[in-house]
Amino acid sequence: MKMNLYSSVSFIFFTLIALQCLSLTIQQATESCSSTLPLNDLTFNSSLLQCLEAWTSQNYILRYARTLENTWSFILSAPDSSVFIGIGFSTNGQMVGSSAIVGWLPPDGLGQAKQYFLGGQSPSEVMPDQGDLVIVNGSLKIESVSSRLYMSFQLTAEKPRQSLLYAKGPAGFFPFSPGFRLREHQAMTTTTINYNTGSQSVVKGSPYSKLRKTHGLMNMIGWGILIIIGAIVARHMKQWEPTWFYSHIAIQITGFLLGLTGIICGLVLENRTNANNVSTHKALGITILVMGGLQVLALLARPDKESKYRIYWNWYHHNLGRAMIILAISNIFYGIHLAKAGSSWNIGYGSAVGVLALAAIGVEIRKFLNNITLF
Repeated sequence: MKMNLYSSVSFIFFTLIALQCLSLTIQQATESCSSTLPLNDLTFNSSLLQCLEAWTSQNYILRYARTLENTWSFILSAPDSSVFIGIGFSTNGQMVGSSAIVGWLPPDGLGQAKQYFLGGQSPSEVMPDQGDLVIVNGSLKIESVSSRLYMSFQLTAEKPRQSLLYAKGPAGFFPFSPGFRLREHQAMTTTTINYNTGSQSVVKGSPYSKLRKTHGLMNMIGWGILIIIGAIVARHMKQWEPTWFYSHIAIQITGFLLGLTGIICGLVLENRTNANNVSTHKALGITILVMGGLQVLALLARPDKESKYRIYWNWYHHNLGRAMIILAISNIFYGIHLAKAGSSWNIGYGSAVGVLALAAIGVEIRKFLNNITLF
């Protein structure tokens, strides 16, 4: 009984100590503008710094001030969660075309910070040691204090760009020599800051980002997925008469309508953004739309099975459908490239096409084996 009491008291005691340590760790990792800046070796007067909660969901704190004529000092702090942190300066609120400062501190190495030019949304287009920010020599550094990263730097500018981007890298990844390439970030947010008042507003995204995503998704699902599924149904499900026929028609018409919606969104997007590099993408899209329309019309002119023209109709309908599917898949990947949507879109749609291709190959092999068995 005494032993049990002793064990219980010991357990409670050590639990309270653990909770106290955990509370202290969380408190150290969390910071606000009212917190004292725990840096002592700054080359400028930290009392001049204005402070704002730059990215509240990630506890990013930005301190800044014009400490000299045409010299602006910045300190970005964030929880040290084994990721790289970044701040970008944009002319239009968009990532592409911006210059950013990214820093990281591996557990077993020295902290590093570099300027990057964000030429696109894929890692290969994010170039280290490039960009148009004029960084004061020797001012760029990063350190970890009380479970937080502090990245400080100074810029030479009459006034820095007001559209700021903040990014958080993937867990456990740190850029390494010689390329210092970045992987895609876990999350990102964009704000607009007034350097005089310290006020900021969160940018929800470009005014046409939803229209661009709708254009891509409608075309992807319509032309690039449903039309393929409909073709598989027509080729391999004919033993279920007439279910396969009505399923085929329903799937293809749904795909056609979604694809038509996607193309209309694309035409509106082109008109509103004055895009000048989409002529090939647009021409392929219209060609696919015409081919899809011809396929729908072909259903209305479908000869009876006994008709001598049925063989020609089959040849036309099947081969036009195959050509349309090939063009649609190619144009979707081309559209992802033009939009610089990043590898996640390529991987997502590529995986969907891969699954459909494996399914088609599987049922084709089964059909071939069944024909051999019959003979």
